[in-house]
Amino acid sequence: MQKYYDIEEKPKKALLVSILRDGAHELQGLAQTLGLEISACEKVNVREKSPKFGMGSGKASELAQKAGDLQADCIVFDWEPSPSQQRNWEELAGIPVIDRQELIIQIFAQRASTREAELQVKLAELSYFLPRLSHKYIDLSRQRGGRYGTRGSGETRLETDRRVIEQRIRKLEKEIEDVRKQRQTQRRQRERHGLPVCAIVGYTNAGKSSLLNALTGADVPAEDKLFVTLDAVTRRFEPSPGVPVLLTDTVGFIRQLPHSLITAFRSTLEEAALADILIHILDSSEPDIDTCYQTTLSVLKELKAQNIPMITVLNKIDRLADNENPQDLLGELKNRFPESIAVSAKDGTGLDVLKEKLAASLHWRG
Repeated sequence: MQKYYDIEEKPKKALLVSILRDGAHELQGLAQTLGLEISACEKVNVREKSPKFGMGSGKASELAQKAGDLQADCIVFDWEPSPSQQRNWEELAGIPVIDRQELIIQIFAQRASTREAELQVKLAELSYFLPRLSHKYIDLSRQRGGRYGTRGSGETRLETDRRVIEQRIRKLEKEIEDVRKQRQTQRRQRERHGLPVCAIVGYTNAGKSSLLNALTGADVPAEDKLFVTLDAVTRRFEPSPGVPVLLTDTVGFIRQLPHSLITAFRSTLEEAALADILIHILDSSEPDIDTCYQTTLSVLKELKAQNIPMITVLNKIDRLADNENPQDLLGELKNRFPESIAVSAKDGTGLDVLKEKLAASLHWRG
């Protein structure tokens, strides 16, 4: 008899397992964004990698036992086990095992609100689950039931026919290609107007949408959560009188963004790759700001956008007031990121300086 999961009763309890030095903090943020209740976090130093579990069998048994003692509903890894390793873990623990890639895909599924985003997320979902048809599926997208596969919420991958999924993938790829052509048409129309395009890029939750709203008066949803924006949003504004520019908000980046999502969201990510200027926004209150900075540069390189002129912005400086010496901390950040502009999209601090810098860059470009 198949096992079903009632996702409405209470949050799912998760045991988080990190083997990456810089993965634990990010994994917690992803899990909390999806609404998981974190029962415990384990950092594992893998000395022995077995083909069966990706770590020693003794350590695997220890983690499975801990999950049982905590009555966890799932185990979440910050690494990506192979489909066979995932099955082995689920047989050992008796509960679903979710990797970082699936966690991010389910967050995207929860956030998708437009037809384009839903198409892109569905393609990423099916591409991910195709080799994992025996995976013990647990639907974590509690706001949006029935997101995966070809049937309703609660179905396991064993009930999903491979041929039907492959047909669905081909259909989605065609629909997304049609969307991509529409975007290209829209870009050509913008180019005919001769307006330069500035794309706001950066790590997820750095404040991209808040900056767009602050500069243009737009009303794009902006929350203190990961991956709130999945669709590129473009608004026209003038950083200085008579100097118009199209400002585009983009999907947030994250360390090792799953390739299935990069492929699915390529038409959206191209908004950054085809921009004339990039505003790289950083959360100045983020302890691991250097990783966020390097992650964005890495994704831009993958998109072949690494040579586009860039303005670096240190956002959320209003949050530095909680530190003992906020000015010293800001000075240190300015030294680490030379020529960066410190702003607060929340209270407007530094936005005039950013506008002047952007207008000067556009004037130089022209």
